[in-house]
Amino acid sequence: MLECGCPEDFPDWHDQDINLGGHAIHQLSIPMLLHMPLAYEAYVQRQRQAIDNLNLQERWPGLRLTRTGLLRGSLTCLLEENQSLSRHVSHLPYPVHVRGRLHHGNISTIRTSVRQVQMDLLDSGRMPKELYLCHLTCPHCCEQRGGDKILLLRRWQASKALGEKLENQQK
Repeated sequence: MLECGCPEDFPDWHDQDINLGGHAIHQLSIPMLLHMPLAYEAYVQRQRQAIDNLNLQERWPGLRLTRTGLLRGSLTCLLEENQSLSRHVSHLPYPVHVRGRLHHGNISTIRTSVRQVQMDLLDSGRMPKELYLCHLTCPHCCEQRGGDKILLLRRWQASKALGEKLENQQK
């Protein structure tokens, strides 16, 4: 992890489908106001400190999956396999399929990448679900690391109805 808290290295999940099911995670609830996180840096620091206090290891140090909501959201950190009695540590259910996309730009330009991921999923007969954002660079390190980068992870489920509709269109 870099001094600013950004991940030094991260998984190469661009345009790939990944199954995160069964991974150990540390999940922390954060307050939101109309999908905008409140005190984001403080909650990232709180999660980092909690993981250190529990003597757990992050799978990709600094990589946080951020899910927003109207009033509440969450920060999820993937952990190396370990057992803990903390209420914030659990395992993801099986399966948790996500499609990754690396977005070069900041949050104001993310709309096209989100639409592209969604259309790719729908075109392959999969129903898009939650969207997770992983900020890979911050304003302090973005110039040295090639600009703003955000890893989008869109959870999906196979849809029988969409699959049948696609088959009918291809005939």
